[in-house]
Amino acid sequence: MLKVCLDPGHAGRKIDPGAVNQNSGLQEADIALLVSQKVKEYLEASGCEVILTRNDWEDPKTDDLAYRTSLSNNWGADAFVSLHCNSASTPDAEGFEVWTSPGETAGDKLATCIFKQIAGAFPERQARADYSDGDPDKESKFYVLVHTDAPATLVEMAFISNDEEAQLLSTPAWQDRMAAAIARGITDYE
Repeated sequence: MLKVCLDPGHAGRKIDPGAVNQNSGLQEADIALLVSQKVKEYLEASGCEVILTRNDWEDPKTDDLAYRTSLSNNWGADAFVSLHCNSASTPDAEGFEVWTSPGETAGDKLATCIFKQIAGAFPERQARADYSDGDPDKESKFYVLVHTDAPATLVEMAFISNDEEAQLLSTPAWQDRMAAAIARGITDYE
């Protein structure tokens, strides 16, 4: 049975809302939690054991990234997936991205599985990839990626700073579609 730690980005609403759409006020932390909860349901239905690093709209202890990675490490997760909404200074930036830590890591396979499922489920959205090292993931030393023992990836589902994508992010049917794609990617990794 695969043990998956899902990490809804940011600590929530007043503590750390993450990126916020300037026109609608939609907050990244809310969307990350909603989609993570749906991913959890799909994974549990397929037989996975799942924990979330944040279960509430606001959770002060999750503002500490070390809390998140320690939770995953201490639980013995087989995979760590952090969910986020992207943001850019230009309002027309669009698409999704999947990130891993630099170099060839166990997270690369997990990221590729998730990337392929999102690309298949959302052929109309831009897949923002970096194939320079042979796989689609982008790489960065994000804290949650380099301090987890399990293969880890960070998914930027869409640009909350783009009004069109923010509208999609706020739609339950779109959230469910994204959650199902991420869950399929995780189970493909297994």
